[in-house]
Amino acid sequence: MSGHSKWNNIKRKKEKTDSQRAKIFTKIGREIAVAVKEGGSGDPNVNSRLKDVIAKAKQNNVPNDNIERIIKKASGEGNSDNFESIQYEGYGPCGVAVIVETLTDNRNRTAGDLRHYFDKFGGNLGTPGCVSFMFQKKGVLVIEKEGREEDQVMEDALEAGASDFQADEDVFEIQTEPEDFSGVRDDLAAKGYEFVSAEVEQVPDTYSRIEDADLAVKMGKLLEMLEDNDDVQAVWHNWENPDEDEA
Repeated sequence: MSGHSKWNNIKRKKEKTDSQRAKIFTKIGREIAVAVKEGGSGDPNVNSRLKDVIAKAKQNNVPNDNIERIIKKASGEGNSDNFESIQYEGYGPCGVAVIVETLTDNRNRTAGDLRHYFDKFGGNLGTPGCVSFMFQKKGVLVIEKEGREEDQVMEDALEAGASDFQADEDVFEIQTEPEDFSGVRDDLAAKGYEFVSAEVEQVPDTYSRIEDADLAVKMGKLLEMLEDNDDVQAVWHNWENPDEDEA
């Protein structure tokens, strides 16, 4: 669950979810539990955040039984899980901007882990706000091109309230304002569209390249370590074309 709204990163992310389904299920489960507690309800019809997380869970093939079990546990009076949402910011090699979104029950442990990863791979953990000004929150929906007419998809997206539409080599990418994301997703889903990826992302204004092969490897390892940490929910960065840089 990382990267930016470039299709090569979506593919990289998809490959990771295929190989790490159990870890993805755990992270989304934690997100569902927090959505239930903070939204004050286990009913997605009255808890919009929970509705969004359930859609994300289904997109990642989390079984309905798992979703229902997590909601039931989080709604119970005896549930003592207490996670807080903390965003960390820092720099990778060559000044690549990195935002790390976490849900943690121990902020000291999480901060220590993240600082260790950044230091180990040639970066540094920064202060709040040091890179977030370089990103904009956008709803991003990605639809495979195969079997779809570009003009029709664009028309449907704009009618649903999308703010931007782009056609890449393999996919259509639709952007929305964060507050419009759920409505656009639901409208397109009702018209039969399925999404390769659909979530509110931190989209960078500009991108950075890493020309040095060794530093590119370090950047890739930094992202892997961050993504593998149980407390980390999402990692956003402005490294351009990481798959090509790593090759």
